[in-house]
Amino acid sequence: MADEDDKDSKTEEPTEKKKQDAIEKGQTAFSKELPVLFTLTAITAIIGFASNALTANLKTQLEILLDRAGQYSLATTADTMTVMTRYFEVTMVILAPVLLGLAFAGLAGSFAQNPPRIVFKRIKPELSRISLKKGFERMFGAKGWAEFFKVLAKIAFTGGCVVAFAGGIMPVLAEGPITSSEIFLAQVARILFGLLFTMVLAMAVIAVADLLWTNREWLKDLRMSHKEIRDEHKQAEGDPLMKARMQSVARERARKRMMGAVPNATLVLTNPTHYAIALRYNPPTDPAPVVVAKGQDLIAQRIKEIAAENEVMVHENPPLTRAMYKAVGIDQTIPPEFFEAVAEIIVYLNKKKA
Repeated sequence: MADEDDKDSKTEEPTEKKKQDAIEKGQTAFSKELPVLFTLTAITAIIGFASNALTANLKTQLEILLDRAGQYSLATTADTMTVMTRYFEVTMVILAPVLLGLAFAGLAGSFAQNPPRIVFKRIKPELSRISLKKGFERMFGAKGWAEFFKVLAKIAFTGGCVVAFAGGIMPVLAEGPITSSEIFLAQVARILFGLLFTMVLAMAVIAVADLLWTNREWLKDLRMSHKEIRDEHKQAEGDPLMKARMQSVARERARKRMMGAVPNATLVLTNPTHYAIALRYNPPTDPAPVVVAKGQDLIAQRIKEIAAENEVMVHENPPLTRAMYKAVGIDQTIPPEFFEAVAEIIVYLNKKKA
């Protein structure tokens, strides 16, 4: 009863931290149908585009071995094993790339959902995994029944698609006895490819539906209560590393926003090397010049570079720059005591520019 009350209280969507913690523990949304779709697609592609070449190559190699059959001795068991090993090696050399391709397709279907990671906790022995009670709950609980109905729906849907496709097969098979073997085999190959292609399309629909379902269930299992969200926020706010990171991100965003305002500045005052202040003055919008960017050393140098790139006027005035740097913050209007000095500089530079 307590478990049901606890589940009922978890009505909020999981936070990014909750999702990341679950992923690190190996608790990820995973659709079993996607690897099957990738493998089936690989099989269809191989049969459709490479089966003739593979079959011809295998036939040639086996014919060579059969032509040399008289050279092999079968007097002992060891001789027989040697001949069988040779036939097996020839076959595997040709089929190995196909088998590796199918294995790669299956892995690709898994990796497409979640990047591979080693989670030792998932392989750690736990008594609950061999508990009859837990096993019974997994088999006959809500999730167990959901998986059961998913399998039934998959079989019904795939079977329906195959039956719909198979309607045109019987006339071809009925004409087999009166058709040349080459034409009949070509028709069978075409039918097989069509059947596989139909199964791929059906499996694609199933895989997409299952992927959406598993992601929905994963998010549902990770839902949080209001108390859990509050506790997480408190923990994040009290973590010095988290605070430092948040402050660092805030500073970086402020710096980028500040640098983005430099191209629209009217004037940049410099120290000339240690300080730089970018001012914007667009009357009547600005009743007085506004500091849109300021910085020391490397930041000051970057402000001057951006100003030069955007043809913003740059003026060297160490005393005024130092005094203004200490007195005015970003996005603030300069104090009245600086009005006259800044106005004279703007007028002087405009005349010089003209």
